[in-house]
Amino acid sequence: MTYYIHAAKFFLKNRTEFGGYLEVTDEGKFGFYYPENEKPNGKIKEYPGKAVAPGYVDTHIHGLLNEDVMKSNWQGINKISEGLLAAGVTSWLPTTITASNDTLTNICKMFAEHRGQERGAKIQGLHFEGPFFTPEHGGAENPKYMVDPDIKLFDGWRKASDNMLIKISMAPEREGSCEFIREAVKEGVTVSLGHSSSNFEDANNAVNAGASMFTHTYNGMNYLSQHTPNIIGAAFSSRLTDCELIADGHHVEIPALRALIQAKGYEHICLITDCMQAGMMPDGNYMLGELPVYVKDGMARLVNGNNLAGSILLLKDAVKNLVDWDIVSREDAVMMASYVPAKSSKILNRCGVIAPDRAADFLILNNDMTLVETYLDGVSRYKVEK
Repeated sequence: MTYYIHAAKFFLKNRTEFGGYLEVTDEGKFGFYYPENEKPNGKIKEYPGKAVAPGYVDTHIHGLLNEDVMKSNWQGINKISEGLLAAGVTSWLPTTITASNDTLTNICKMFAEHRGQERGAKIQGLHFEGPFFTPEHGGAENPKYMVDPDIKLFDGWRKASDNMLIKISMAPEREGSCEFIREAVKEGVTVSLGHSSSNFEDANNAVNAGASMFTHTYNGMNYLSQHTPNIIGAAFSSRLTDCELIADGHHVEIPALRALIQAKGYEHICLITDCMQAGMMPDGNYMLGELPVYVKDGMARLVNGNNLAGSILLLKDAVKNLVDWDIVSREDAVMMASYVPAKSSKILNRCGVIAPDRAADFLILNNDMTLVETYLDGVSRYKVEK
């Protein structure tokens, strides 16, 4: 049955509207937005003082609730999917880490076999973080599996995934990178640059070849200098690329967050979590792929070497952090967690905005940007207990 959401604020694609009514059709799609003085006839759900936002889209996430994309069976993946609704996430890209060809192929096959069967946040594709990385900046990724980019190898994974593999993060200095990027982009894949010791020239050449993103910008990269601009300089100076950003206050300090956002513009910042299996779990010992990790003080770090190892960040908290730190407005924070992730991964036709005939995946938010309720296909699927 068609109904209407009546709320104080609506974060629509091109404008924030104050008051009014948002139509949700009996097919679970968005209909029209009506201003406050055009009250429609029909069932109305009242959310006084609340804001309505598109569901968030996490395009770089490894796990949650002690489940991990690299090790979990389909039941575990579903557990992540349903848990994400409590994080305000309605669409996501399960993200792998560097591993053997057989392991990655088997993961692709699992997702292909269960395509569309997830019960929570929608799986819009897969993101491979690796294995085309540089060991020096491997972080929590295992260097023994790192190789030069190979389009035939990649196409094998694509085939095994039933073309669900739509995004790959890679180091631009690896041999054959530009040739690989050109072919991958031709297939409609998003190529993101990271875990790299790249100089500016190699990163810039990769962008010119078709790479359009930078992976968890600042992290897994050499420090920026005015004399050696390197890959971070390429991220800052490439006008139309998008930058992933982990806004937990640990991976990137607040002034550096502000600098990147101001340099790129809100429409080119893609908030991600890089969350690993310890998300929504207590402090303690966990695994990221084959490497042991400990979680303490809001951070996940490798037991050996103490490097940051993913995060335990939730996307709803990344949005709230940027607002609380007075870095961006509420509407820009929402855009960075919905529209930009969807646009950057070429899935904007399926998620990321409130617009007629799109799936009615949306959030009800308090003024302080805390989550109240999550809707999927027009059905309330998660509600914060009072």
